[in-house]
Amino acid sequence: MRMLMRKPILPAATVLLAATALTLTAATRSGTGTAQAATATPIQIYGAWHCSNDGCAWGTVRTIADFDANNHWLIDRGDGKPSVNLVVLSFVNPVKLLNSTTDGADANGVPVGMTSDIVNYFTSHGIRAMLSIGGITYVSDWDAVLTQNPTLLGQKAAALATQLGVGIEIDYENSSSPNLTGLGSFISAYRAAHPYDATGADPTARLTIDVAAGDRYLIALDQYATANWLTTSNPVLDYANAMVPSKQPSTSSAESNWLEHVDGKPNYAPPIAPLAPAKFTGSLFIAGTSQILPECNNFSASLQSSTSAWVQSVAPAGAGTTDGMLGYMFWAADTPSTRGKTTDPPNTCQGGVGAGSSALNVPIPMPPLRQQ
Repeated sequence: MRMLMRKPILPAATVLLAATALTLTAATRSGTGTAQAATATPIQIYGAWHCSNDGCAWGTVRTIADFDANNHWLIDRGDGKPSVNLVVLSFVNPVKLLNSTTDGADANGVPVGMTSDIVNYFTSHGIRAMLSIGGITYVSDWDAVLTQNPTLLGQKAAALATQLGVGIEIDYENSSSPNLTGLGSFISAYRAAHPYDATGADPTARLTIDVAAGDRYLIALDQYATANWLTTSNPVLDYANAMVPSKQPSTSSAESNWLEHVDGKPNYAPPIAPLAPAKFTGSLFIAGTSQILPECNNFSASLQSSTSAWVQSVAPAGAGTTDGMLGYMFWAADTPSTRGKTTDPPNTCQGGVGAGSSALNVPIPMPPLRQQ
């Protein structure tokens, strides 16, 4: 900025919505105080960032036996079905990728732990895999490569996607003066190799971006991406992830943050346009904090439970035509922090993320994403 204990799976009746579309007669737009009819849309994305066992460095090669011992909950929520339909391996250093660095922790610019065996561990169970480039640790590295040669970086990211059969996530957290011209060159180079694919059939064509929890941070990046890369009329990126805030939010604050993206900020200069609900996910913590969270082990008390009605029914406010966000992302599987809780045994997340996957009828594999 995880396994072998089996938790009971909660029945679907414990949530407010079935995964089939239904009508809510008084779905409240959090933060506005107004109520309106809305149509619930099934969750499409239910994923986790993954940090390996070393705080997101992926600096060692792991055997599948070792990896499975700590991560089996991701591919088996207790009934033989996966807990998630997406895993994002985090993070690739953009400078090392550009320079094809080989050192003790990287091979040709890629962390040595991000192997085809790890990717196949997930994809063989119907879970889509992606790699995240950047993260808060590598802001200055992103700045450097976007000045030096963003086109070459885009080409190398595209080649890496081809090599492993994965998509790519852009995590560029420059909050003051992001190099948007350079980032645009990176995206154009990537898209030259892997054009936008609305069907989702080509995993390498999946290219996404991270934005802040709401519109009040990463403002320049958010404004530009919403206006130029995340439109429904001419999409360049598949979708955005509204990242976790500084700490786990309440139900109302999570919904208020996400609503900022839907509504935009017309009072800003330049204004931030509304973002179609079908063009972003919302994020919650499952690890890295000082305590085990309900989002990991107690779905009925979790934010994915309490916000699910809102997430599935929030109406467009100027962009898009369908109700509901794409779904949820969880930060983060395995060991996102050396000081916080992990999702390794005995703290595995079948009872939270896994139970939510069952209760919300998360589709596995991920279906073609809504485009409007």
